[in-house]
Formats: sequence, structure tokens, C-alpha cells
Amino acid sequence: MPELPEVAALTGFLDGHLPGAVVTKIQIASFAVLKTAIPPFSELEGRAVAGVRRFGKFVSVDADGLYFVFHLARAGWVRFTEAPTDIQLKKGNGPIAVRLSFAGASGPLGMDLTEAGTKKGLAAYVVRDPYDVPGIAALGPDPFSPGFDVDALAQILGSSSQQIKGVLRSQGVIAGIGNAYSDEILHSARLSPFAIANSLDRDAVRLLHDAIHSVLGTALREAQGKPPHELKDTKRSHMRVHGRTGEACPVCGDTVREVSFADTALQYCPGCQTKGKILADRRTSRFLK
Repeated sequence: MPELPEVAALTGFLDGHLPGAVVTKIQIASFAVLKTAIPPFSELEGRAVAGVRRFGKFVSVDADGLYFVFHLARAGWVRFTEAPTDIQLKKGNGPIAVRLSFAGASGPLGMDLTEAGTKKGLAAYVVRDPYDVPGIAALGPDPFSPGFDVDALAQILGSSSQQIKGVLRSQGVIAGIGNAYSDEILHSARLSPFAIANSLDRDAVRLLHDAIHSVLGTALREAQGKPPHELKDTKRSHMRVHGRTGEACPVCGDTVREVSFADTALQYCPGCQTKGKILADRRTSRFLK
């Protein structure tokens, strides 16, 4: 799933290529993806792009005061081209859900929203204000916003009795962090994913705050400037524990472990995060003896 660093880099890429380009055509191949009916998506056509902005894991394309907003969910992505095809999209279950065509200053441009797999979550909206999108209106603070300091994080955690892994992933609490980077952040902060948020002392909160900025900041610097097709591999190459079950932890050498859930999993290092103990399943939140 694309998370804050990839979405920020994607937003930067689009903001470097689309402003000034005029939307010439929009095709919706999967109407399940389009979550709004008014205004109609056809109103985008003929409008010039003013800019592209990120809200959490949402991308908002400003087309002269009308906004095309999308969320890539777990398996969505953007395919951008400077040599677009004129072929009409077929309605159905193909990988391309939405296609936008543009007339740029140097020639035509194309942007496809694609989604792999059978479980669909890609979402697109046409709105007059990005905050008309419910997911954007409900977002918590962005980790890179000026007000997201140690005190702000302490207040967030102090009001929650949930496991810290779930708190980090909750978009209504902190915007932009998903399954992968929450694993990496907790590993960097040397915290168990099952630790209860309001049980963390001030030193642990400070370490977590530093880890959020360090992990996300490093990933963002690595991703910036890369075209969309390179961003997924960039993300995978810098993971220390996420997606590395059974491998050696690069910090302490212990074996990276996994806890599986119904439709996802988390990875962690016992040596770095749980004092060498192996985490039990999600129902007990205890350690195996």
C-alpha cells in the first residue's frame, strides 16, 4: 500500500508535470471507483490543472477550482505517460480504473489509475473542495505539520488504550502512516507493536516521535524526484523488518518475526522490540512462553 512517503513523492511528481495542462478527456472504466456523482466527472474536461496536493494518503488534483481526488488503497497505483494512447477504455474489471488525458505545453500527457488483484479499494472523487471527501475531512494531524511535536504526540497517545501499532495506522489519529511504515517506526523506536499507547512514558514517546520523523523523512528523501514506476521498489529496498519475516534483523541479528491477522500481518524484531520474547496472536496480546 502506498503510504505517506510514496504518496508525497507521487504528488510532487504530478505537481511538477501537470500544472498548466488542460484536461481533455476523463474515462471511468470502473464506476465502482468513482464515489461521487455531483459534480459530474465530465466537468473536469476543459479545465487547466492549477496544482497537485497531498492530504494524508489522498492526492488532490486542482483543475481550476474543481478537484479530482484519489486514494490508491492497498493495490492501486498511477501510471503516467508523455505518449498516451487514444484507445477507448473498455468497461469492466481490467487493471485500469480511470484514465485522464491532458494537453500539456509540450504535447499530450496521460495518467491512469490502476489496481491489481481482486480485492478493490481504489477510490476517486470529483468535488468542489477536497474536504468534501469524508476521508480527508476525518484525517488526523500530518506527521510533518508544524504542530506535530512531542507534546502533541503525547496527548494523542495518552488518550488511547489501543495497541500502538493500531494507533499509528489510524488515519483519524495520525495521517499517512500505514502497515509498512508503522512496522519500521516501531522497530526504530524499539517498541513492541502490542504496547498500549497510554502506557508509554515520556522517554518512549520522544523516541517514537523521533522515529516517526526519521523513518518517514528518510523514506521521503529517497522517494523524492523518482517517477511513479520506481517508487514501489524504492520503498521495499529500505525496509528493515516489514516484509522480511525469517530474515536477520540488520540491527541486532535476531530473526524477524510475524504476527498474522485476517487480511494483513505485522513484522517485528524480538531482539530490538520485545526483549527477545515472541509475540502471541492478536487476541491475547501476550507473549508465548
